[in-house]
Amino acid sequence: MATVTEVNSTDNPTSAPTQVQPDHSTTSNSETKVTFTAEEIQKLLPHRYPFALVDKIIDYTPGKRAVGIKNVTINEPHFQGHFPGRPIMPGVLIVEAMAQVGGVVMTQVPQLEGGLFLFAGIDKVRFRRQVVPGDQLVMTVELLWIKQRRFGKMQARAEVDAQLVAEGELMFSLVS
Repeated sequence: MATVTEVNSTDNPTSAPTQVQPDHSTTSNSETKVTFTAEEIQKLLPHRYPFALVDKIIDYTPGKRAVGIKNVTINEPHFQGHFPGRPIMPGVLIVEAMAQVGGVVMTQVPQLEGGLFLFAGIDKVRFRRQVVPGDQLVMTVELLWIKQRRFGKMQARAEVDAQLVAEGELMFSLVS
């Protein structure tokens, strides 16, 4: 029987047994804002150039959510072929960038530390506008649930200038 841990769920209740995850915030009523530099992100995630797609975490709530920044520049290698004369950031890289922000959250969950997280599913992803050099991609990823200390589901959203670029659900699997 699978045990499901609900976190920040705004979805409809599921029929699976659920258990509410304890709140890991500080004892005060206000949550502490935490940021991560590019160097600190590299200590948490295995991605390196050209696939390190998060420059900074600007807001982090342990075990719940993270907001990350990706500064999009013309110097990135994918713009040579996507597309010559009209550079557009590939949608798969936008999804990967959102997943890397989610990876920061997953690597910090105490019972999941020390593993490698891979995509287990990508659902309901929609792209709303193009991302071009000069844009700053702001990605917000919220942990929805963790199952069996092995799978996680997150709601992800990416914006440029407060305009929705992409959103969807990302599923992760922990591999040893």
